[in-house]
Order: sequence, then C-alpha cells, then structure tokens
Amino acid sequence: MSPDPIAETVASLMPRAKAELTELVAFKSVADFDQFPKSESEAAANWVADALRAEGFQDVALLDTPDGTQSVYGFLPGPAGAPTVLLYAHYDVQPPLDEAAWVTPPFELTERDGRWYGRGSADCKGGVIMHLLALRALKANGGVPVNVKVIAEGSEEQGTGGLERYAEQHPDLLTADTIVIGDAGNFRVGLPTVTSTLRGMTLVRISVDTLEGNLHSGQFGGAAPDALAALVRALDSLRAEDGSTTVDGLTGDGVWDGLQYDETVFRKDAKVLDGVELIGRGTVADRIWARPAVTVLGIDCPPVVGATPSVQASARALISLRVPPGVDAAEATKLLLAHLEAHTPWGARVRTEQIGQGQPFRAETASPAYAAMAEAMGEAYPGEEMQYAGQGGSIPLCNTLSSLYPNAEILLIGLSEPEAQIHAVNESVSPEELERLSVAEALFLRKYAAS
Repeated sequence: MSPDPIAETVASLMPRAKAELTELVAFKSVADFDQFPKSESEAAANWVADALRAEGFQDVALLDTPDGTQSVYGFLPGPAGAPTVLLYAHYDVQPPLDEAAWVTPPFELTERDGRWYGRGSADCKGGVIMHLLALRALKANGGVPVNVKVIAEGSEEQGTGGLERYAEQHPDLLTADTIVIGDAGNFRVGLPTVTSTLRGMTLVRISVDTLEGNLHSGQFGGAAPDALAALVRALDSLRAEDGSTTVDGLTGDGVWDGLQYDETVFRKDAKVLDGVELIGRGTVADRIWARPAVTVLGIDCPPVVGATPSVQASARALISLRVPPGVDAAEATKLLLAHLEAHTPWGARVRTEQIGQGQPFRAETASPAYAAMAEAMGEAYPGEEMQYAGQGGSIPLCNTLSSLYPNAEILLIGLSEPEAQIHAVNESVSPEELERLSVAEALFLRKYAAS
C-alpha cells in the first residue's frame, strides 16, 4: 500500500515545524506582566499573526481582550457551502518556575532523547504549529476543504477570561459548525485520545490578620495569635485524613466510567516518590477527572533563610479548586469562600476574594465530527482505536463557546500527554506526536467536510 500523501507531506514539513517552534518558544510570553514584559507576549502574538497571513488567512487581527492581553484571529475561506471549523490554541505559557531546575534553558527549544524541550513546546505553542502543519498538508494535497477560523489566545494560563468576555461581546466572530481545541493531549504517547470532559476551576486568595505587627516570639509567643498558624489551620481543613478534598457542602463522590488510569502508571507519570502514598479515594480516574481537587498554589510568609523569631501578624495564600462536570463553578466558589471563613480559627480577621473562574465542560460525543475524528485518528495511528478520556485541567473557553454556539461540536485534542510534563520544569513535546496529530487533524478536516 502506498504511503498516505497527507502523512508524507507532514513528515516533509517537520524540519520547518521544529524551526518555527524554536522561534515561538523563544518568546517569554507569560501573561503575568508583573513578572514578564508585555512586549514578549505582543511579539508572540505578532508571530502567530504573521504565520496566518503567510498561509493566506484573511481578516487577521490582534484582538485586544478585556484582561489587557491579545488574542490572534484569522479566517481562511474554503469552498462554497463548506462547513466552518474553528481551530483553537494559545500562545501564552506558564512561568518557567525554577529555571535552575531545567536541564536546558526553558525558552530555548532543545532536542534531547527524542523529545523537544522548552516552555510551551506542548502547552500550547506546539498546538499552534499542529494547526499550521495540518493546513499546509491539506493545501499541498488538493486544498483545505472547509472554512477555517483560527483563534490563538494570549492569557489562557492566567485564567483571567479575556477571550471569553471578548467572544461574548462579539458573538458572531467565532461562530463555527465544529470547534477543535488543540490544548488537550493523548492519554499516553501513541494512544489517540479525545478529551470529552474538563474540570472547571476557581482561584481564591485568602488573607489572615491577627496583630498590628510582628511580635517577638519569646516575649509574646504562646498567647499572641499567629496569623500564619491560623492560615495553616484553615488550609488544612480543606482535606480529609486521606487527602480527599473536603469543602463544606461540595460533593466529592463522582465516578468516572470511561478509560481508566492504572495506579502504577499514574505514579510513574506523576513522578511520585517511592513510599509516598497517593491521596484521595476511589479510582485514579475518579480522583482526577470526576471529583473536586483543592491545591494550595502559594503562600506569602517569611522564607526560611533570613527568618526572625517572630509571631506573624499577617499571612495569605492562593488556592485553586478544580470543579468536576456537573458542578457549577460559581456555586463551588461560594462554598470554598464560606468554608475558609468558617474554618479560620481564633477570631482572626480573614478576607477572601475570587481571582479567576472557569466552568467545567462535557462534550457531546455522538456526532458526525467525533465519527470523523475517530476515523482520522485510526489512520494516523495505525492499529489504535481512538479513546475518550477526561482531563483534570480547565479550559474555561470551552463552556463559553458551548454557550454561544450550542449547535457546534467541540473536540479536544493536543500534545499534552503525561511525558510532556506541562506546567512543570523540563516541559517537552514528542515530535512523533506532533507529526501524527497533525496528520490526524488534516484527515479529520477532509473527512468532516465529506460527512
């Protein structure tokens, strides 16, 4: 059997893909402008806009979204009467965290052991390249058979909702028959997977005050209320003895009945240290896809180095709560805020505020688009059948698009498989996954147009 021309074309484009991803990763496009220059994000946005123009996209625009960032939009017309497909990715990235812990510099794409390392290589600058590869392969083999809209978000990792609010204010802009979100990932390398559910999220900041100022721990410790200790007590109340999330009034007994996640494999993927137990109860899939999960993201308190013998007057923390499908994120936020206020001890003054929020998502998988994607992935991954999995992370835009376009089919694919270690140090992408998923997306667009 002769090789598929789409696959051959994508294979021939991989050196160019690596060069482009190298350029894109080099932008320090973290949409936290207190830490990173806004000019880096603007440069990345312009790179994406230029790439779309080079592929013949029309109406290419940098959209100034309400959170002070830019999303990139473009439209590529297809044949008359063809359906419209919206392709999504985001060019903003997580901070590199501890740069000293990276084996190679985080903003320099580096090949090592068959993978390409760099911040955003998988999440989600690689998704931008995936879309470009798929479209180029189609253009080289008879043309793109659908109308294509591309939207590349500039602040997805911050959860500040800029693109969601912009889309709500301009509801006609992103209308489409089918939406492909390129910000998920296969269950493991080589196993084609569509993500059918996403947990939502809420970000909350808690501040605790007990004294007018710090006090000498020898002179006042033992009677003066310690704000840091009060905060620790409040945070500890968010977990049961086994580590399960316990927010007063929030249900935590959801069950995942699809693809299961072997505990041994999970321990390896999560790099859990020998002898350390997993937290929670139920199957791993229950815990990460169907139940709420609280995480303390950061605490403001004195560092160990340079600490003085003082009773702390103030302390604060940033908390994330992942919200499973079927639970309203706004209601979960109210419960979390009320819980923290109720469980802060000693009459300490406590202030809570919501920083960001996104609703959970559940896709309709019985549709022509899903059938076309299953067939396409089966061809791109010979011998493998497309799987359905959940994802513990959040993509708030999914619910916005689902609400704005209730008849649109939404599929989630991408490069963030477990080995990618997204959001951690030494993030990487598998070039083989990039190649095969680009083939799958191109075949999907062709099959969907014919369905």
